[in-house]
Amino acid sequence: MRKTVGILGGMGPEATLDFFEKVIRATPAEKDQDHLRIFIDNNPQIPDRTDAILYGEKSPLGALTASAQGLEKMGAHGIAVPCNTAHYYHSSLQAGVSIPVFNMIEETGSELASLSLSSNRVGLLATDGTVAAEIYHHVLSLMDVEVVVPDGVYQRLVMESIYGKKGIKAGWFREPKEQILKVVHYLEAQDCKAVIAGCTEIPLVLSSTDASVPVLDPTEILAKTVVKFGLGEGE
Repeated sequence: MRKTVGILGGMGPEATLDFFEKVIRATPAEKDQDHLRIFIDNNPQIPDRTDAILYGEKSPLGALTASAQGLEKMGAHGIAVPCNTAHYYHSSLQAGVSIPVFNMIEETGSELASLSLSSNRVGLLATDGTVAAEIYHHVLSLMDVEVVVPDGVYQRLVMESIYGKKGIKAGWFREPKEQILKVVHYLEAQDCKAVIAGCTEIPLVLSSTDASVPVLDPTEILAKTVVKFGLGEGE
C-alpha cells in the first residue's frame, strides 16, 4: 500500500528542491502515476538552527512542530526533514506528531556501516551547530566510528561556504565548491576513509567524484528511505 510523505523544508529552499529531486530520481517510475504523492512545506521562516544551538537565539522547534503537524493534517503518513542541524530537535519533533519522522542521521549511520572502510576515521562537513551538538557523534560513536571535524581554519571555510555573502544559501556555487574542496582535501590528509556531507547545502556543490574517498550524502540516503517507505516496501 502506497503512503504519502511530507517534506518539512525551507532550510534552505535550494536544499529542499535538491531533496525532492533526489526522491524523484530514486523512485522506480515509467510514468507520472508511478511516483509518490508528496506534500512539501517549504518554510524559510523557520529560525536558524545553528543560531539557536550556539547562541541561544529563537528555537526553531515551534515552527518545526507546526509544519510537521500541518503535514500530518494534510494526510502525510511520514515526514522527512532535509536539514541535518534540525535533527538536534528530532526527538521533540517526533513527540509532536503521531506519524514517523525519519531520522536522517541514523539512516546515514546505517549506510556508513554497510561500507567496507579500512579504518574507522570519517570526516564530517557540517555547520557549527551540528558539530557543537554532536548530532553525528552520538550516532556514530555507537558504531565505534571516529568523527573527524575540520580544525578552526577549515571549519570556518565550511561555514563561509554555506552562510557567506557568496555562500550557497546566497545562491552562489563556484566559490563555495572551491572552499569545500579545500576542506575535503584536508580531511583526506587526516586519513579519513569517508566524508559525510553533513549539511544539506553541501551536496549542491560536492559529489562523490570530487574526492578520493566515499562521500556520503545524507539527503540522498534519506530520499531512498522515503521512497522505500512510500512504496510500502519492508512492511
